[in-house]
Amino acid sequence: MSSENSSPSPEQQLRKPRVAVVFGGRSSEHAISVVTAGAVLRSIDRTKYDVLPIGITTEGRWALTADDPERMAIADRRLPSVEQIAESTDGTVVLSADPGNREVVYSEPGSVPKALGEVDVVFPVLHGPYGEDGTLQGLLELAGVPYVGAGVLASAVGQDKEYMKRVFTSFGLPVGPYLVIRPREWERTADATAADRAAAVREKIVDFAGEHGWPLFVKPARAGSSVGISKVDGLAGLDEAIAEARRHDPKILVESLLRGREIECGVLEFEDGPRASVPAEIPPVTAHDFYDFEAKYIDSATGLVPAPLTAEETAEVRRLAVAAFDAASCEGLVRADFFLTEDGEFVINEINTMPGFTPISMYPRMWQESGVDYAQLIDTLIQAALRRSTGLR
Repeated sequence: MSSENSSPSPEQQLRKPRVAVVFGGRSSEHAISVVTAGAVLRSIDRTKYDVLPIGITTEGRWALTADDPERMAIADRRLPSVEQIAESTDGTVVLSADPGNREVVYSEPGSVPKALGEVDVVFPVLHGPYGEDGTLQGLLELAGVPYVGAGVLASAVGQDKEYMKRVFTSFGLPVGPYLVIRPREWERTADATAADRAAAVREKIVDFAGEHGWPLFVKPARAGSSVGISKVDGLAGLDEAIAEARRHDPKILVESLLRGREIECGVLEFEDGPRASVPAEIPPVTAHDFYDFEAKYIDSATGLVPAPLTAEETAEVRRLAVAAFDAASCEGLVRADFFLTEDGEFVINEINTMPGFTPISMYPRMWQESGVDYAQLIDTLIQAALRRSTGLR
């Protein structure tokens, strides 16, 4: 059954739309989500929207937080957290599960719950599991609250790199060679010890390397921001790379190296449909083996915007970015990441349904170069969310 939003009440028509910026979360990308939220809070048009910042702690508690972007930035290489800016160590924010009631309530032990008013739209800037993967989106669907970005299906597909690649392949989009190791492949069985199973997994990866060559990239199947990814040049580093990936996700993905240039392209939903930005290029990062977490967020390695491509290459990567957006049934925004191989072909690596979103992140930079500044970008996303109903669509 579809849960369509009711018409705005006279009170809602008179006041500014209320935006709940939800951030943090239980994933390994918690800190990056806090940084993203700080950038959004700093730039959102306060003359047009009322704003309610809600942080989710690393343990999953919804907390009322300070509306203080300066405390949400990376400072002296130290990463921020929701716990540092929560107004109370015990207080909890609760969103009504009644689709006819969008009121948010704040409660503390021993105190009378306090109504914080209704929310018209949620801007979720969570990265990784328990936020970007369809779980939060499902909660908001049940609550009947519109939200920025992809829905349940697209969020889940965008988070799970295996099924993302399967969807792209089914739509005829080119992907590189990959291997999936599922959790049950490690489990001890009646006829095999845990050591036997681990040896079988290792042999499977070595066979993959024999077919596609070293180096390999070993990564969590459902994480982002390059967390838990290792580049492995041979057998010596394989076990350590597997352990690091499994520390973040029991399902891991192994990919072969695609030799070529790293190209990114942003997709944004306007009233007339999705459009692609100018593309960007991530040049080789000399201080790092690849474009990893530290290169992105600590050392602030940056890309070239626009990418130095031919007109034909630019048109093709923009076409493929929108095709990927449509294939995964995305809404709102996507950053699509590609390799331009030495043979001159584009291969899609992945999409991010909530990409890095600070003003210096690649997605906003690509749209800045395309004529949409950061404040306009936020406004466009909120307006797209307000136009949509929850439920089947």
